[in-house]
Amino acid sequence: MLKLIRLEWKKNNIIKYVRNAVIMVLILLIFILAAAGELEAAETMFEYGESMLKSGVELFTNMCFVIFTSTMLASFIVSAYKNKTMNLMFSYPISRKKILLSQMLSVWIFNFIALFLSKVMIYAVLVITKEYTHIRAVNIALGSGIFYIEIFISSAVMVSISFIALLIGLKIKSSKATIIAGVIIVCLTQGNIGAYTLLDNIPFHVTLLIISVISVFLTLYKLETRDVL
Repeated sequence: MLKLIRLEWKKNNIIKYVRNAVIMVLILLIFILAAAGELEAAETMFEYGESMLKSGVELFTNMCFVIFTSTMLASFIVSAYKNKTMNLMFSYPISRKKILLSQMLSVWIFNFIALFLSKVMIYAVLVITKEYTHIRAVNIALGSGIFYIEIFISSAVMVSISFIALLIGLKIKSSKATIIAGVIIVCLTQGNIGAYTLLDNIPFHVTLLIISVISVFLTLYKLETRDVL
């Protein structure tokens, strides 16, 4: 399985996605530093403190990587069905489920690691530069194990939820539909209407996580016997 995952990364030029992820995170970091500085100047951040800063980091990193994951799913899997290259892959003497699962895992592993490292890096930069940015609300417990466990869980959940977009894209047979579904997931999980938001609604996120597991199951269900889409 690991060999297949590495082959997927090589075939899809994973270096390109590493570069794009790095650029995206750097832009995001600049935006967060600028926004935090503006709020600090207005004394808004100091009023709400660390929770507001962490909510902003979680919000923007999750938004970016849900869409990034959906884009990779569209490129790695949906486009392979659309361009009929999946037919060739399924002709190999390897289980179809193993091939498709390796594609899913190649996207999941990459985005989970990227999201986890991005959050840690952004929090670390905020802490390290607080003396220069004068953002008083920065008091992140980088030395706490619980801090990393929380980031680990939130990163795994958000990347997993993105896989709902895969089933939608395969059903409609459209890469664009996969990405649009990712945007809709972002709106549902990270957006708000007035003061109402589902951002910290644990039952809602658990429900979406269950739906994502079902989506993966339905994508793999009877794959060995059904025709390629």
